[in-house]
Amino acid sequence: MTKQVDDPETIARARAALQRQDWRGAVELFDAVVDPSLPIDVLLDQALALRMSGDLSQAVAVLDRILVLDPRHFLTLLSKGALLERLGKIKSAAVVYNNALATAPPDDALPNSLVAPVKRARDAVRAHAEALADVLRSSVADLRDRHPDEALGRFNESLEMYSGLAHPYPQQPLVFHYPRLPAIPFYDRDLFPWLAELEAATPTLQAELTQVRNIRPTDFKPYVVFPPGVPVNQWGALNHSRDWSTFFLWRDGVRQDDACAQCPAAASLLQSLPIADQPGFAPTAMFSVLDGRKHIPPHTGAANTRLIVHLPLVLPGSARFRVGAETRDWRMGEAWVFDDTIEHEAWNDADAPRTILIFDIWNPLLSEAERALVSAMMTAKNAYMAND
Repeated sequence: MTKQVDDPETIARARAALQRQDWRGAVELFDAVVDPSLPIDVLLDQALALRMSGDLSQAVAVLDRILVLDPRHFLTLLSKGALLERLGKIKSAAVVYNNALATAPPDDALPNSLVAPVKRARDAVRAHAEALADVLRSSVADLRDRHPDEALGRFNESLEMYSGLAHPYPQQPLVFHYPRLPAIPFYDRDLFPWLAELEAATPTLQAELTQVRNIRPTDFKPYVVFPPGVPVNQWGALNHSRDWSTFFLWRDGVRQDDACAQCPAAASLLQSLPIADQPGFAPTAMFSVLDGRKHIPPHTGAANTRLIVHLPLVLPGSARFRVGAETRDWRMGEAWVFDDTIEHEAWNDADAPRTILIFDIWNPLLSEAERALVSAMMTAKNAYMAND
C-alpha cells in the first residue's frame, strides 16, 4: 500500500533523482506523492521520469492530469503527441500535435530546445493529413467518375480542408462587413456579362497605359504609403516603394480628372460599367504596376459590399494571384472578379514589370436599396468621426 507523502522534501528528492538520471528512483518517489493538487511543473517532472523509465502509457496518463487543469498547455500537448507517436498511435498523435501547434508561441520565440520537436510535430500533422486525404480521395473516386462534366472545385477544396491539408479562408473586411454575403474567392463570370466588353478593350487600354507611362512616369506613385510611427506589419518591404506603384483614375470615390483626361477611353469604359459608387469610399480604379520578381504579401480589403475586377494589360512572363485556397495565373485578354476581403496575394515571377487594370464594383448580390442604404450609412459614419 502506497504511503501518502505530500511534503516538499519528497518532491525535491524525486527531482534530485531525475538530475542524476535515476529514472526508477524518481518514479518511485513521485508515486509516493499522491496529493491530487500537485502543480503542473511537478506533474511534468513525474511524466518525464515515467517516460525515461520506459513507462510511456503511465506518462501519458500523468500528462492527461495536466490537460484537465489546462487543456491548452503547449508543452504538455507537445509531449503527449511525442509519447503517442512512440506508442505507435500515429493518428492520435497527429491530433494532439495539431492542438499543440495551435497553442505554440511564434517560431522566433521558441526556445532552441523546442525547435526540433515543433518541426517534428508539423511534419507528423502534415503526413497524417496527406495520408487521410489519399484515403478520402480514394473513397469518392468511383462516385466522382459518375460526374465527369460537373465542376467540383468546391468539393476538392472541402476535401483538402476536411483532411487538414488546407484551412478555410473567411471574409476579413478591414472596414465594413455586410452579413449573409457568401465568401466566394473568384466569382462566376456569368454574373458579369459586361466582362467580354472589358476584355475586348484590352488593346485600347494598353495604348493609353503606354502613353501615360511614357509621358508621365512620375505619376505612378507607391501604392503602400504608411506615415512614420504607424506599424507597417507585412508591408515593410513595399512601404513607400515603387516596386508596387499605381496610376489612379478614381481614388476613394473621387474621379481624378487630370488622369482621366490622359486616358479618356479607360474613363469612358469604366463609367459604363457597374463600378461601386460610395462617396469617400469607392470607386477606386487604377493601373497597378508590380516590378519583376516582386511579391505582394497576403492581405485583405475593406468591405465585402464590393468586389474587385482585374484585367491584365502587361504580362512579360509568369504572374500569379491567390485568393483563399485558389491560385490562378493571369492571362492576357482574361478578366476576373474576386472578393478582396478574403486573404489574397500576388507574385510577378517575370523579370519585367506586370501591369493590370484594377477597379471595384458593387457586389451583385446587393439590391439597389441595399447599395443606397450602405452608402448613406458609411458616409454618415465618416461625417460623424470627422466632427470631433
